[in-house]
Amino acid sequence: MVDGKVNVIYEDNHIIVVEKPRNVLVQADSTNDLDLLTIVKKYLKEKYQKPGNVYLGLVHRLDRPVGGVMVFAKTSKAAGRLSESIRTHNFKKTYLAVVSGTLSGKGVFEDKLKVSESKNKTLVASDGKDAKLEYEVIASKDNLSLVRINLITGRKHQIRVQFASRNLPLWGDQKYNSKAVVGEQIALWATKIEFMHPVLKEVMCFSLDPKDEYPWNIFKGEY
Repeated sequence: MVDGKVNVIYEDNHIIVVEKPRNVLVQADSTNDLDLLTIVKKYLKEKYQKPGNVYLGLVHRLDRPVGGVMVFAKTSKAAGRLSESIRTHNFKKTYLAVVSGTLSGKGVFEDKLKVSESKNKTLVASDGKDAKLEYEVIASKDNLSLVRINLITGRKHQIRVQFASRNLPLWGDQKYNSKAVVGEQIALWATKIEFMHPVLKEVMCFSLDPKDEYPWNIFKGEY
């Protein structure tokens, strides 16, 4: 999305659901690279010809290399209610991942994770914060496994670390997979979000498939 355009999946007066492209920041940082929050604000400002600043509430995040579906709040009331639903685990986030290795069945990973600022990594540590996810293996092929993940907590790099710590690193993960080749794109995708609409009080569900490229395409039709 170097051109600054945004793929809008759904929009009303309270929320906007968009695709976060891979390798795009959610929020600006010290790199000064173009970020999704700025792009969506620009889209709203131009669409509605709004003078001055545009409000847009950030309620959840995705790592820079990860793509998928995200929701932003267009009002502070919506932002507060969506943030509360995340805190109370009523906001469901489902991911797809391709891990290196063969895994089967389904299960739960529970660890304590701690962010190491000096290493710019998240580590499994006894003094860390609780991290929990549920997984189900959809298919295995060529020593790779396609996994559907229900994220219970939202720690930094959680999925990447929990699988890597079990010798099942995500394909293409430059940070946690020592065998990843430079230029490969991490096989982690935010495929579905489900939440109660902050104003309409209806359950909203939005999904988006990964890009049709390796390694996703070897599992085409499975998800």
